[in-house]
Amino acid sequence: MSLKALRTHFTGEINPEADNGQTVTLSGWAHEIRDLGGITFLVLRDRTGRAQVTILKKKVDPELLETVKRMSRESVITVTGTIKAEPKAPNGYELMPESITVVTVAESPLPMDTTGKVDAELDTRLDNRFMDLRREEQTAVFVIRDTVQAAIRDFFRENKFVETTTSKIVAAATEGGTDLFPISYFDREAFLNQSPQLFKQMLMSAGLDRVYEIGPIFRAEEHDTRKHLNEATSIDIEMSFADHEDVMELLENMIVYIYEQVVEKCQKSLAVLEKELQIPKLPFNKYTYEQVLDIINNEIPEIEDKMQFGDDIGTQAEHLFGEYVFNKTGESHYFIIDWPTETKPFYAMPYEDRPEISKSFDMMHRMMELSSGAQRIHQYDLLVERIEAKGLNPDGFDFYLKPFRFGMPPHAGFGVGAERLIMTMLELDNIREAVLFPRDRKRLSP
Repeated sequence: MSLKALRTHFTGEINPEADNGQTVTLSGWAHEIRDLGGITFLVLRDRTGRAQVTILKKKVDPELLETVKRMSRESVITVTGTIKAEPKAPNGYELMPESITVVTVAESPLPMDTTGKVDAELDTRLDNRFMDLRREEQTAVFVIRDTVQAAIRDFFRENKFVETTTSKIVAAATEGGTDLFPISYFDREAFLNQSPQLFKQMLMSAGLDRVYEIGPIFRAEEHDTRKHLNEATSIDIEMSFADHEDVMELLENMIVYIYEQVVEKCQKSLAVLEKELQIPKLPFNKYTYEQVLDIINNEIPEIEDKMQFGDDIGTQAEHLFGEYVFNKTGESHYFIIDWPTETKPFYAMPYEDRPEISKSFDMMHRMMELSSGAQRIHQYDLLVERIEAKGLNPDGFDFYLKPFRFGMPPHAGFGVGAERLIMTMLELDNIREAVLFPRDRKRLSP
């Protein structure tokens, strides 16, 4: 069967005025059926929206009417008919049918409701993700995610970056941590990669100069929260002959460009989600780690325990400081810079005059951390020293250290969590809503 026999248009492609009176064929799912006596409304749904099929019982073939009567919700259907402008109908038109074909029959009852009339718990939705994704709110999230990833690629191409793909099977931990997923690799043990960090730095020695990657990362963390995943998508860049200030500027410009593209291209999806995006203002506000501690200890009374230099900024403090910044500036995005060297990975460059402070940063949204980055150490001896200071054995990093002995330029970079970016942009309740098939410590299927 040819494609045109199944579909000439998507529902969202039809112009009620220009196409009025035209014969079209639509294909999708039977979203809803309402029998009002002398008239029946069949709502057909596809990925672009909905179309109302209006069936006047006295004017249609009895066989067509019988097809609709027997039809179960969420069956796949094809409808051929005439477009009639109707402002009250979805998309401003209705379809007067000439033929209706049930392509595949959906069983009843459905595992969950797709109309939004009956709420479902998140676990139920994820157990039946194929059905959950039929809901227009979920379709909207992934249409926006597609636009975000396209915008990222456009942004980096414009800035002369090369897209790369690094290995996700590695022999050693990226940052020397223990949060790794071991796998059997023929006759030895390997791990799923936590980050492309070490490979990115090796590519600086290779002379690629500016690289980026959008790819999966894996972290065997025990967190079971609304903002953690064990498989996530990371947006990573590395840039030669640059410091942390250079890549912070690049990062904030990227975020603004993404928001601009979503506002320009995704108004329909944003309307479905009832979201109106505020494009962040440049430059983002910057607070040193020590300034943050001072504000937390002296200006945020909800935090009772005083923080000391070297302490991590916990979830509560992070959230309350984000609200503090928003109330002061009206902006959700900001940087925390100049973190203690000991709190950052071994490759973060210390300041020459204050080695206890590193040239590092986190880019924050008032909901959570979105990105972490730094100028990297490019001197071989200092890098070995920092690896040992972290209690690690440099021999385990020989493949990584070798390029630093043969000409490594100064460089800096960052990584951004794609799901966190989508979650904060759309104010989703749970990060799993930004992933097609999320993986967390409890979920391995579907």
